[in-house]
Order: sequence, then structure tokens, then C-alpha cells
Amino acid sequence: MEVYCTRPHCQRPKNQFTDLDDNQTLKTVQQKYCTSCGMPLILRDRYLPIKLLGQGGFGAAFLAIDRDTPKMRQCVVKQFQPSGNLTEEVLEKARILFTQEAGILEEIGNEHKQIPNLFAFFTITFSSLQPGQEDQFFYLVQEYIDGQTLEEELETEGKFSEIGITQILTEILPVLQFIHDKGIIHRDIKPSNIMRHRDGRLFLLDFGAVKQVTNVPSGCNISTGIYSLGFAPLEQMKGNQVFPSTDLYALAVTLLTLLTGEEASKLFDSFTNEWKWRTKTTINDRLANILDKMLLPAASERFQSGTEVLEALFPPVPIVSPTAPQQPIPQLIPQPILLQPAFTTWELLAGAAFSGFEGALIAIALFSLVKNPIITLAISVVILTGLIFAQTKRWLEKNDLLIIPTISFAIIFFMPFLRGGIGIQQIVILGFVSALIAISITTLFRLIYKLISSIL
Repeated sequence: MEVYCTRPHCQRPKNQFTDLDDNQTLKTVQQKYCTSCGMPLILRDRYLPIKLLGQGGFGAAFLAIDRDTPKMRQCVVKQFQPSGNLTEEVLEKARILFTQEAGILEEIGNEHKQIPNLFAFFTITFSSLQPGQEDQFFYLVQEYIDGQTLEEELETEGKFSEIGITQILTEILPVLQFIHDKGIIHRDIKPSNIMRHRDGRLFLLDFGAVKQVTNVPSGCNISTGIYSLGFAPLEQMKGNQVFPSTDLYALAVTLLTLLTGEEASKLFDSFTNEWKWRTKTTINDRLANILDKMLLPAASERFQSGTEVLEALFPPVPIVSPTAPQQPIPQLIPQPILLQPAFTTWELLAGAAFSGFEGALIAIALFSLVKNPIITLAISVVILTGLIFAQTKRWLEKNDLLIIPTISFAIIFFMPFLRGGIGIQQIVILGFVSALIAISITTLFRLIYKLISSIL
């Protein structure tokens, strides 16, 4: 097993321990130390970092194993890890932010299903690389969300559609409303901080730059200056008071980058101080106007809450009460049903290969039994349609796409009467040819779809 050292600037952070490949040893082994710098590797005697997920100016995140859980679940270990020549004042602010992040995650993570849970928060003091000195390391441990960030999704799938953008608004705005109602501003909304779980749910990540809204006069310097350039509005960059509309601004910039596939800096005209993005995509006027209002320079001119944005997106529909026809009763359009999560390119191709290979096995077995090509074709189409439908619903995915064809092949292998006189080698070749044809057809239709979408 590879265990990752969390000491900043460790020269060789990757450590190999073959004894940890055994789960029983992994659960009982004593502390392990980095072979390069001597840093303890098993944090708090239970968390083993196995991969560096990301690193920024004030911290690093690691994928880790919690060996104190029955199934040794995966989790995320975040370490406060400032870099650069920081003043003591800025460093202290960053320490406070990191501690505050843990407190806020504890408060809201367990209350909202689209915010990762906090599992632990602790410090470790260990000998420094400088003789006679000690270093103090701050850690928090939180739920691991298995999926892709919207930034990664943009890279693999291309520009988002209007439907996709509407879905993001529908799912993320209630999360923002939830934290804003608690007096919390996220302050770092961007594509890499929104994660789509494999089940399709969107999660809001990285509360490392959160700031409590305080009732102080506007103009007071209450911002820490930690934000993502291009996504932060003027009041945040100037270090002034931040508001719920500050997060809404960043969310709108996030959506523009997903719609157009371009960086935020290329969409903002600094000469006119305007966002110029409408010519780079085609969406309905209502949604475009909503995004433009979220992007207004003055915080007071934007929408003031996520609820306001949702009401503009799905406006009330007046209906007439049968008992009082003259009095319209406002009724909101119900929140739309969430769409099935988008499939990645690899998932589509794997599904196509599965359908082609399995389809060939089914056809061979059926023809061996019924000896009628028409009946074989009809039944095969019905079964394949069911398998494809199950994939679209994600009832079949991951290992299922290997297990089912393996079982089918084993049945044909051990029951010669299902082969129809065809040899095993020929069956394997037919299966792989069918899989390649299915992949080719899927790729062709995907290219045609993307071409038509870009034209329209």
C-alpha cells in the first residue's frame, strides 16, 4: 500500500508498505513513519492518507482510509498548510479560518445532505526538520464524495446545456439559502467546489474561505482576502463586507464558464466593466436575464437570496379559486424533478461495449434454443432494451458491466448445447466484434449530437 506523507515540502512523500496490503495488518499495525522526513503517517492512529487530491495556498487535501471503521471507509483529510512568505497577521487569520471551517462543517454538514459531513478535527505536534524546533499541524477529516467536480465534468464532457445549468441552479440555490439562513457566506463558489456524486446529487465543497456575516458598518475590512480571482465580486476583492449576493455572483460566473467553456477572465471586459457572454452561447432570455442580474456590480442590485433567484426562474402562477373567482391564489410551480446524472464518455463507451458483447451472447444462446432467426431477433431486442434501460437508470453500472457478461459466457461455456455448434473462440470473437460495433455506433451518434448541439 502507498501511504502519503502530509508534511509540507517533503521531498519524497510517497511511501510503500507491502505489509499494509493485508487488511488485518492494516487494522492493527503500529505507527508508520515517512522514510524521507520521519513524519508520522497514520494520523491520530487511524487515518492513512493514500493520495494527494489537491493543494492550494492555505491547505492540502488527501484521500485517506479510516482504519477504525468496519469497512475502512474512504474519507478526505484536509491539512492547514500555508505557503509563501505570509505575515503573522495573515497567517493567524488563515488559522482562524481553518478552525472556523471545522466548526461550520460540524454545524451544517450533518444537517444538509449536499454538504460533506465532518468526522474529526485535531492537531498534531511533531519534531520540525529544523533541529530543536517543533511544528504544529492542523487537520480536519470529512466525508469523501465519490464523483466529479463540475470543472472536471466540463473538461471531459464539454460545454453545459441550458437544461444542465437550470439543474445546477435548482440544486445548489437551496444549499446556498440554507447556509445563508445560518449567517454563513461560502465566499469561494466555483466549478471545482461543486461536486457531482455518482448518484447525481450535487455537493457544495470547500468551506475553507467561509466567513460569518456580522452586523458591522459596510466599508469595514472584514474580508480575509481569500477568494478565487475572476469569481469574486468587487466588494469581496476590496476586502469589504460580503453578502449572500456575493455567493450568487460567484455562482453566476461559475455557470457562465460552464455554458461557454471559457475562463471567467475571457468573459469579463475590464474596459467597460461588463460581462460579455451572450454571444458565446444560446439560452432563453429569462435565464440569461437572471444570470445578468446575479452579476450586477452593486451587491444591493443583485438578487438578495437563493429563494429570489428560484422564484424568478420558476415564477408564481396565479390560479382562480372556485370559491372566490375574483381572488387569484398565487401558487408556485413545483420544483422540477431532478434529471438523471450525466454519463461520462467512458461510462457511455463501457455501456456500449457491454450491450454489444452481451447482445451477441444472448443471440447465440437464443438461436441455439429456438432455431428461428426472427424469434431470436425479437427476444434479443427486448432483452437488450431492458439492459440499456437499466443502465440509463444506473441500476446496472461499474462491476455489473463485467459480472453479467462473465456469467453469461460461463453459462455458454459449460453448456455446449447453447453454442449452436459454434466454437468458444468464435463466440469470443463475435462478442468482441459486436462490442466494437456498438462502441463505434455510440461514438458516431455522440459526435452527431454534439455537432447539432453546437450548430443550434
